[in-house]
Amino acid sequence: MSEMIDNLRAKNPHIHIHSVFDPEFQRFGEVLGVSEFIPLIDYLDKHTSVPVSGNEYVAHVEEVGNLVSSSTVIHDTFGLVPLEYGYVNGNNSKLNALEFHKSSEINVCVTPLVLLLAGINDIESSAIHSSKVSAFYIPENTAIEVYSTTLHFSPCKVVDSGFKCAVILPYGTNMEFIRAKGNQGKFSEFLFKTNKWLLNHPENTRMVELHATNAILGENIEIYY
Repeated sequence: MSEMIDNLRAKNPHIHIHSVFDPEFQRFGEVLGVSEFIPLIDYLDKHTSVPVSGNEYVAHVEEVGNLVSSSTVIHDTFGLVPLEYGYVNGNNSKLNALEFHKSSEINVCVTPLVLLLAGINDIESSAIHSSKVSAFYIPENTAIEVYSTTLHFSPCKVVDSGFKCAVILPYGTNMEFIRAKGNQGKFSEFLFKTNKWLLNHPENTRMVELHATNAILGENIEIYY
């Protein structure tokens, strides 16, 4: 891990890259035991592929859930609420947006990757500046919990072949486009999909076309490797 993170730090002087095992990550989540996720890692490694360009997000794959749904780690993280077991594979290298859910999320990193994170309390006057974002390198075969108060979005690749990452969330998350009915709740303007509140960077034209709220100021951070 040391060689890869040293290389990433050298090539990204515009943002300090922490290790997910550094104390700085404790604000955003925690590293979980990975042993119960090995069948999931093997499945995604063998039965899913990285698209030629862009990302592919699949919210739920029943076979994946069957492999790990009895996990002690999952039980203790979510407390037996119905869950979706999906994945995101791709080639992203930029911040592009930040989202949060009103629930934790488990990510199981099949490949090494970088996550760009901020805290919900970093949102001020209905916007966030990208200087508030922190970068975390996560090695392959690592599982983490991302807290509900953590702003996150797509992983960033750190190898030419892209990234693969499992995503476990309460069932229904990200499945339908919705909007707030009123203005209840501090962040209702960012409600974008079921259990998904999203702040977009204006350079992310795909989300602009989907009428996401442009609320990230500053640089659209890119991770080089």
